[in-house]
This record gives sequence, structure tokens and C-alpha cells, in this order.
Amino acid sequence: METWQTRTVDWFDRHSGRLFVLPASLLILAFSIFPLIISAWLALSRFKLGSEGYELIFVGWNNFRKLLFGSEQYHLLGTFMPISWLGWLIVAAAIVLIGSGIRSFVTSGHMTVMGAIGRLIAFGLFASLAWLFAATVGDKGQIGSLSTTIFYVFLGVAIQFVIGAGLAFLCSLRIRGRSFFRVVFFVPLMVTPVGIAYTFRMMADMTVGPISPLWHWLGLGDFSWATNAWSARLVVVLGDSWQWIPFMFLVMLAAFESQPKDEIEAAELDGASGFQIFGDITWPSVAPVAATIVLIRMIEAFKIVDLPNVLTNGGPGIASESLTLHAFMQWRALDLGASAAISYVLLFTSTIICVSFFNFVVNPARRARQ
Repeated sequence: METWQTRTVDWFDRHSGRLFVLPASLLILAFSIFPLIISAWLALSRFKLGSEGYELIFVGWNNFRKLLFGSEQYHLLGTFMPISWLGWLIVAAAIVLIGSGIRSFVTSGHMTVMGAIGRLIAFGLFASLAWLFAATVGDKGQIGSLSTTIFYVFLGVAIQFVIGAGLAFLCSLRIRGRSFFRVVFFVPLMVTPVGIAYTFRMMADMTVGPISPLWHWLGLGDFSWATNAWSARLVVVLGDSWQWIPFMFLVMLAAFESQPKDEIEAAELDGASGFQIFGDITWPSVAPVAATIVLIRMIEAFKIVDLPNVLTNGGPGIASESLTLHAFMQWRALDLGASAAISYVLLFTSTIICVSFFNFVVNPARRARQ
């Protein structure tokens, strides 16, 4: 006869897995959701110090309005100017990419309502960012911290992936001393970002730095990278790349070395060239891993703050300031509402871009492998 005790024991047996995971899940949700709620409230409020402590005054969307349309617009979005030939080139490239994406989605035969909504949001954000970059990148324009962050993410991750994957491929070949190169390439990952920033600050010094004698021997004259907007941004990208290339190298090396050797040996016996083996066998087998680590690095790159803070302090002016550094400076000035609003702009932008990259690149790479 089944009693309540046996029914209770059976119920615990069926749900024991969920019950064991429940405390950890609740803690993770609490620590994830609580900061989001507090920062959302801060983004809609104005922080004010008073004789009796602090006060949070609800101001609605005013912090976002200042960032997008008001006094802080030049800081977040940049200074708008008539679109130059370079800007029109960026717009044309964006139109081609968006048209290609729409055509691929329509002809895929897998159209769904949610898929159409997601692509509409992604294409809208992509078009907006392309127009923003085109309208602020001219000679008299000034790109804001949003475009600077996008520049760091896409250029930095592209450099890191190309160099890291290339070095990993070379070290996966049967060459002498590859264990030595594996250790050497891994060293920068063990240095702190602040240490890397100070190292690059010293190396890029054109008066007493190690590159200075070569620079002057070439007759390039006096130059200070810190006073030019694009050179300051490029130095930040180079420092970030030097730090994260070892991560790309390590993961891609594991991917290259874990691929099945049987197919490569069979292709070599059939007389296939090295390029054919790489294009038809090696790259398809490592493509899912490559797409995944690029996604991971993009998520991390959106939060870049150490290098621009130490290397350039966001300068010259605000030229090399990332969104995270922008939020940090607003927080240091006790404008907590603006700081939280900038953080939410960063959250929305990075989420849409990373989810789009996952749907457009990572998932197709995995399906192609299967």
C-alpha cells in the first residue's frame, strides 16, 4: 500500500537533481539580478549628496536623453559633421552587408517570426552604428566613446584572431623548438593589464623609448602618438592585442592538435596540396572553436578599461575613451545616474552584437561541422 511517506520519497527521488542545484541557482540569480535592478534604478535617477547622506531623485529617461540628444551627446555619440567620402564608403559597405544578410535569410527557407524580429533589431543596430561612424569619422568630426568601443572590439579581436590562429597553426606543425614557442607566446597572458599598459606607454615613448632611435634614424621627425586621436586608439588596440593573442593561440592550438589525423594523411596520400588540406579539412574542423573564442573575446573586449585608462587616460580629449572608461569617469564624478545609463547602453549594444554574431556565425559553423 502506498503511503504519504513512500510518495514523498518517490517525489524527492524524481526531483533530487533539481533540488541539489536549486540553492546554487538561486544564489547566482540573486547576485546577477540584484545589481541589474539597482543599476536600472540608478539609470533612471539623479544621485545627490546632502547633509543627511545621499538622495536618489527619480528623473525618468532624462539620463538617457542627455546621452543621446542632450549635453552628453558629443561624449557618447560624437560630433556630427557632413558625411565625407570615407563615410559614404562605410555606408555603402553596410548596405551591401545588410542586403546580403536579408537575402540569405529570405532564401534560407527557415524564416520564422522570432527570427525576423531578431534580424530586424540586429540590422537596425548595425545600420545605426554604420551611419553614426560615417557621420562622425570625417576630418572635422569627433567619434564618441560608443564608436571608439566598437573600433576596439572589431579591429582588436580581428588582429588577435588572425595572429593567434596563425601562430597556433605553425606550432601545430612538426617543426623544431615548438615547445619553446608555446611557452614564449603564452607569457603575455600572465601579465596584468596595468603592467601591459605601462609597458606599452614606455615602448611608445618617442623621446626615450626603445623605438625612438629607429624612428629618428628613419628621419620621421618628432611625433607623439598621445596627441593624435587615431594613433592613441591604435596603441590601445596594439596593447590589448598583445595581451590577448596568447589566449587565441592557446585555444586554437588545442583545436588544431585535436583534429583527426586520418583524413589529413589520406588527403596527403591522394596528392592534395597544403592549401587544399587546410581549406577542405583543417579549417572546417576548427571553425566552431574559432567562432566561439571570437565571441568570447568580443564580449570581453566591450569591457576594455585598463589600457585606455593607464595608456592615454582617455585622451587626447576623449578620443580613446571606451564606454566602460566613460562610465567610470562619470561614476568618479559622482554622477551615478549617467554612469549607470552608459552601462545600460553598453549592455544593450554588446548583447545585440554578440547574440547576432552567435546566430549568424557560431551556429552556422557548428551546423556545417555536423
